[in-house]
Amino acid sequence: MIQFAALSEPTPGILKTLNRWENDTALQALTRPVQSEVELTEPRQLTMNDLTDRLKHENIYLIYMDDQLIGEMSYMIDPGHLYKKEPGTAWIGIVIGETKGRGNGIGYDAMKYLEEQIKKNGIKRIELGVFAFNRRAHRIYQKLGYQEIGRIEDFTSWQGEMWPDIRMEKYLGTQQRIYLHSTK
Repeated sequence: MIQFAALSEPTPGILKTLNRWENDTALQALTRPVQSEVELTEPRQLTMNDLTDRLKHENIYLIYMDDQLIGEMSYMIDPGHLYKKEPGTAWIGIVIGETKGRGNGIGYDAMKYLEEQIKKNGIKRIELGVFAFNRRAHRIYQKLGYQEIGRIEDFTSWQGEMWPDIRMEKYLGTQQRIYLHSTK
């Protein structure tokens, strides 16, 4: 069973899990830009204060599968790194930290949940960035109706090559494209 819960009070257990994901080199390559893979081997340690400070400008939701924390998602309003500086825009992020939570539709369901939370707060536009090599995530965002609005070239290094960050947007409450899938 999948559950989503707003994070309001960090705990040592949550912090420990987030730090494990933060230092998982396979996840790091998907979640933060690097100029060299050497950066991925440098350990990072979030503190309780870091997480508490993050909650001051981000809405964070935890993703649970059978009562185990498997991921987190968040949004912030009008951060400086938006590609399209449109006031009232939510910038979103999602991490499925546990392997068992990947490839089975949880990311899709989590994104739908996050969109609903954003919509409830009166936000009409969402923007995100996805590294070009992360084709699985890019397809999910397209399936959810996100449209590419630009690319930032040479944004991150992966497997010895520089890759762009694809910026995408979605307006909530507007007609979405319907994607038909055929099986042959």
